[in-house]
Amino acid sequence: MKRDPYVDRWLDGKPAEALLRRVRDVIMWADTRIGEYLKYGTVQFAYKGDLASFVQHDRKTVTLMFNRGAKIQGKFPHLEGTGPSARFMRFADAGEIDARTTELSNIVRAWCDMMAPATPERRGRGRPPKPDSVRSLRAARRAKRIGRAAR
Repeated sequence: MKRDPYVDRWLDGKPAEALLRRVRDVIMWADTRIGEYLKYGTVQFAYKGDLASFVQHDRKTVTLMFNRGAKIQGKFPHLEGTGPSARFMRFADAGEIDARTTELSNIVRAWCDMMAPATPERRGRGRPPKPDSVRSLRAARRAKRIGRAAR
C-alpha cells in the first residue's frame, strides 16, 4: 500500500483525523490497485477514474462521497443517495467504520473490477492469429518480390 505524503499532511489536524485515517486504511488495504492523491482540496481515491473522496472533512464525522457510486455493481446497504451518479457513506465513530469495513472493502473491489480492462474474448469467426515465424516468412517473401519488381 503506497501512501502519499501529501495526503498524510492533509489529514494532520482535521477534527476527525483518526476516523479519516481509519477509513483511508480500509480503502487502501481493500485492493492493491487503488491509489490516493489530493484533488480539489480533498483526498481522492482512484483506480482508472475517481472512486471516492472525503467531503465535509471539517466536521467530527466522516462522509465519503462515491463520485459514480450509482454505477458500482452490487448491493451495499450503507450507500446513501438516489441520484443518477453520486452515493455517500457516513461514519459517526470508529465502531461504525469497523462494522462497515467489509462493505467498504467490497465497494472498492467492485469498483476496481468494473474499471479493469476486460480481457478480449475470442470470437468464433476468422482465423487464429498467425505465429511470428509465419508472419516474418511472408514479410521476407513480399520484400523479395518487391525487390525483383524494382529492377
